[in-house]
Amino acid sequence: MPVKNAMTADFLRSAYGGESMAHMRYLIWAELAEKEGFKNIARLFNAIAYAERIHARNHFSELGGSTNDATVAAGGVFGLGKTVENLQGAIKGELHEVEQMYPVYLNTARFQSELGAERSFHYALEAEKIHARLFKDAQDAAKQGKDFELKVVYICPICGHTVLDEAPDKCPICGASKDMFKAF
Repeated sequence: MPVKNAMTADFLRSAYGGESMAHMRYLIWAELAEKEGFKNIARLFNAIAYAERIHARNHFSELGGSTNDATVAAGGVFGLGKTVENLQGAIKGELHEVEQMYPVYLNTARFQSELGAERSFHYALEAEKIHARLFKDAQDAAKQGKDFELKVVYICPICGHTVLDEAPDKCPICGASKDMFKAF
């Protein structure tokens, strides 16, 4: 059922726009990381791009697929720099979502009893916390001219929960089973 409250609907549209832009930005930055010889950082960008797509899909679904002819203005960094700079842009974007955007959106949805939007914002918030940390770790390696050490990145297709090396038996955010996780 689509959201009933205009403010929560506006926040869902804004989050949809931001997550959609992050998805594309990370795919573009992955291509550059690959060219610069950072194969694992490229894989991390691709995996997290997939998680951002999941968040965008969840937000859009909560709107019932309707935008009501709304224009979506999403704050997001633009540009293409070296991988270290792109990782800094990713860190800034993820931290904005964790520290500013999603706490407000989540509390508003909770206040307005929009349970679907609350769930969607919660899923994204929890994943973005992990994304910020992973991008920071990757940037630390890249600053030393090294690739990020990782075996596999696993993404939950329901909530975007992100984990390295081995998927959990059950997603700690949404409860999805291990066999559902997508490996990168």
